[in-house]
Amino acid sequence: MRRDFTVAGLAHTLVTADRDAPVVLIRTPYGRHHHLAEAEAWSRRGFSCAVGDVRGRYGSAGGFRPYRTEAVDGAAVVDALLRLGFRRIIAAGSSYAAYCAVTAAIARPDVVVGVLAAVPALGLGETAREPGGAARLACRAGWWGEHAATTASTDLGATPVVDLVTGWDDLWAAPERTARLWNAVPRLTMPLLAVGGLRDPFAADTERLARRWGGPTRLVLGPWAHELDAAEPGVALAGRRIGALYLAWARALDTLKGDKAFYAVDGWRRHTGAAVPVDLEVVRGEFRADPARPFRSVPPGAPITDDPSGVLLTPALPAGELRGGVAVVLDAVADAPDADWVVRLSHRGIHLAHAVTRVRHRPGAPRRVALDLPPIGWSVPEGARLRLEVAGHHWPRHARNPHTGEDPVRAVRLHSSDRAVHRARARIPWHPTGSGEVRAVDLPEEIAS
Repeated sequence: MRRDFTVAGLAHTLVTADRDAPVVLIRTPYGRHHHLAEAEAWSRRGFSCAVGDVRGRYGSAGGFRPYRTEAVDGAAVVDALLRLGFRRIIAAGSSYAAYCAVTAAIARPDVVVGVLAAVPALGLGETAREPGGAARLACRAGWWGEHAATTASTDLGATPVVDLVTGWDDLWAAPERTARLWNAVPRLTMPLLAVGGLRDPFAADTERLARRWGGPTRLVLGPWAHELDAAEPGVALAGRRIGALYLAWARALDTLKGDKAFYAVDGWRRHTGAAVPVDLEVVRGEFRADPARPFRSVPPGAPITDDPSGVLLTPALPAGELRGGVAVVLDAVADAPDADWVVRLSHRGIHLAHAVTRVRHRPGAPRRVALDLPPIGWSVPEGARLRLEVAGHHWPRHARNPHTGEDPVRAVRLHSSDRAVHRARARIPWHPTGSGEVRAVDLPEEIAS
């Protein structure tokens, strides 16, 4: 049965099921009508489902200020579901809605019995910047212009970047990390299912959420971008959609114990977190980072066609798999007081992962630059050499650093910077063939155990 209800001006649709199971709560800025088929699917499988528009979006009253009122509003909706007779709630959602789910759990940990967070976009600062502090550009300008701004420009090369969309100041002035959320996450004891895409810009935060969570976690990282399997039906789940994974986890909610992580690498693999330190060969160590001719970004999984700035190579590796994040340390020099450092890992011309960090320099003085690449999953044949490219920009995915010390989103004058890499070291999450770890698993079955 379907019914509408409103609480504190927030519009919701509830699809009820006959079974006495937790109710699934989804709060979204993208229109609850888009999730009604999902709510019906939950209901057919015994779980009631409430889908709501966040404040200021579609059927809900007020003004939409991204991330500002979700904790308070989520608590009000949970209380409304309690009044309707639901005593146990699974908070669920993807992208922005995953943030809504996590904040609902923080606000009402006594009622929320599980959290399902897919490709989570976990706050203003988390989405505006890379974990290393560099300014995201393409994905944020597009999202902000579509959902949170009254006017927007399509010229990503314009300066200052802050003028691209109205309200960008609100985004950029936010703390780099949402302290209330990250401080509360270790105290949450209900189970978490965190689902991320190895090609998703927020993959690192998906892994971080699972790592810091206080209750039993299941981390699943598949060969997806931000849309998960919507763009590639059935990929890596043996013909089943990702909903089969959600359902298996929800049905096993009361029996879940411990933590498990799974990566897609020619099938699903259980992840143990082992890493191998590797010294990198510096092939081309000196280069110029010129904002007028920036190192261009390509999506993970895409072929690389440009000429890189600096090049590092690993030794030839035995056959195996890469599962996890790569940590890179550069001994480097820049002639600018402020610089972005980019590293991009590839194999046979395919972009696997990249990281960007913003670093203060004493011009001309050597300093150590550390970068953590987001998780990857990749099969490595015998004798493969991984390629690591080093650059000073990664545009248009990220705003160009002006090399003056100014904020990259407010700078008008952009200068070039001469760089040098003298030595490099990486920790490669390599799992050798024959180690017992390269074994395919049935994912929904493993998730529920």
